[in-house]
Amino acid sequence: MKRGEKIVFAVIAVVVLILMGRNLWNVESDHEADKGIPYYSTASADLTRDAMDVYRKQSCKSCHSLWTVRNMLDNVPAPILDGLGSLHSEEWFFQYFSSANPQTILPSRLKQEFRMPSYAQLPENERHLLASYMASLKVKDWYLEETRKAEYEKLTGKEYRP
Repeated sequence: MKRGEKIVFAVIAVVVLILMGRNLWNVESDHEADKGIPYYSTASADLTRDAMDVYRKQSCKSCHSLWTVRNMLDNVPAPILDGLGSLHSEEWFFQYFSSANPQTILPSRLKQEFRMPSYAQLPENERHLLASYMASLKVKDWYLEETRKAEYEKLTGKEYRP
């Protein structure tokens, strides 16, 4: 190896060691451990299956996302359903799905063609299935405030202030 090659090799080695040391420092100084996914469901397998049948039949996925990363180009800007059961009760969801005009319960800033349709025409048992399932979509306590914030900002277009 020539002298110039040794210098270049030494500089590269020093840079690599510095970068490795910096990464090690960042890993060790990161005190907050990953808490995992904040969303979960308390629904039974039967309830999940039956409610998801209604969810698919009513094409809810065309506007809402559930248990997935959302592609903003594929969906209407409707609320993400993950964790909504921590914000509303089963009775609230049933009233919402049964309303002839859901915007009287939960106003929407979306254009008319993108607003939540009424599901009052659905059989009562299907509305109960959806309400039960939506109420089962929970969020862990440590992420509840973030869920409230996202819901508020999505519905109002304004910054959330607790």
